[in-house]
Amino acid sequence: MQRREFSISAASVAAATSLGTFATVAQAQAPKEGSDYLALDKRAPVEAPAGKVEVVEFFWYSCPHCNRFEPALEEWIKKAPKDVVIRRVPIAFRPDFEPQQRLYYVLEAMNKVQELHKKVFYAIHAEKQLLNTPDLIAAWVEKQGINKAKFLELYNSFSVATKARKATQLQDAYKIDGVPALGVAGRFYTSGSLAQTMERALIITDYLINEVRKG
Repeated sequence: MQRREFSISAASVAAATSLGTFATVAQAQAPKEGSDYLALDKRAPVEAPAGKVEVVEFFWYSCPHCNRFEPALEEWIKKAPKDVVIRRVPIAFRPDFEPQQRLYYVLEAMNKVQELHKKVFYAIHAEKQLLNTPDLIAAWVEKQGINKAKFLELYNSFSVATKARKATQLQDAYKIDGVPALGVAGRFYTSGSLAQTMERALIITDYLINEVRKG
């Protein structure tokens, strides 16, 4: 979805292309800066340690395109090289996005992302639950077997508020204008809008990872 329009044209999000396939595509035509991806004027902060390449997925739980992209991203993550670190960052283009930002970081703090991340998408897009306010989110989380009081304590904590604020700062550093989108090493940015499809955005991400390795 675009930051301004909150929608993007339908794009294929088929299973992610392997690095081997990427090599073939790259030989045919290398992605172009300015059209397939953007290079940041000022580097964005990264959390990956030295020697690792950080890839950031910017997403919003209520975005239907992020929901469709999730399976392809999961497959890509499974095939990612050992020097690649994946980091999910929930965006907040408006203040009313923050509850879902905080939801993700509470799940992260409780080590529940692997268990519940997909279920949040399913609840919103398949079951048509809103999950856009603290009360609605807390009620849903309780049904997943999580202590509601503990969840709300973390949801309202300084640490989660700080992570949500830093997530918004990072989206601004990358100049994100729509989701899903991918940031690479604090230096590059691509998306379905730039790459035409999120499948191709993953191919371009592979290319950018290789460029980062070159220095």
